[in-house]
Amino acid sequence: MAERALVIVPTYNERENITRLIDAVLCKDPRLEMLIVDDNSPDGTGRIVDDIAAANPRVHTLHRPGKMGLGTAYLAGFRWAVERGYDYVFEMDADFSHDPNHLPQFLEAIRDADLVLGSRYRKGRVTVVNWPMTRLLLSYFANIYARVVTGLPVEDSTGGFKCFRRSVLEAIDLDRVRSNGYAFQIEMSFRAWKKGFRITEIPIVFVDRTEGESKMSKKIVREAVWMVWRLRWWALTGRI
Repeated sequence: MAERALVIVPTYNERENITRLIDAVLCKDPRLEMLIVDDNSPDGTGRIVDDIAAANPRVHTLHRPGKMGLGTAYLAGFRWAVERGYDYVFEMDADFSHDPNHLPQFLEAIRDADLVLGSRYRKGRVTVVNWPMTRLLLSYFANIYARVVTGLPVEDSTGGFKCFRRSVLEAIDLDRVRSNGYAFQIEMSFRAWKKGFRITEIPIVFVDRTEGESKMSKKIVREAVWMVWRLRWWALTGRI
């Protein structure tokens, strides 16, 4: 049976991007399918995807009643993917900050890994475009902070462009994942690492969004600050 890969894309008011993104992703590899997890976008993003899905069996939609957060969107997508037996499961943003041109690199790297992370800070190089310096420094030092506190041996633990083998998602108790903002990325990688899965990083170029609004907030930053200490404590007490 041919390998199948699912790209999960959470959306909230992404009508300006979603059609172009679907086209850009699906042309990269015939194994790729997409699941759009839409949080009842007021701009009609979900309806646009429904129309595309009706004509293209490689596109799927999961509708949720309202804005419920990034982490829960991915968890819903993970469960959907595991139930349907996809071999590889991607996380990807809807705003083109994650370049679809990197998808073949992920599919190549996952052959020798269990989790592949798209890294913006690989081997001392910073590959971020159009971020203000304050945002860049916050992200860069947040990764150092997370690495020091948790011991997670990756350079970019907060990035959201990644690919899991299904076996990783099956091994992690998704009901126990507690993060919902950007700390979700740290938590999923940490749980995979603690279970002994192979993690590798590949360099990506991250370009700040040109359409729509950023989902970053002070609440998301606070969650990330405290969650790394919770992860460390849970690991010490055998709760991972």
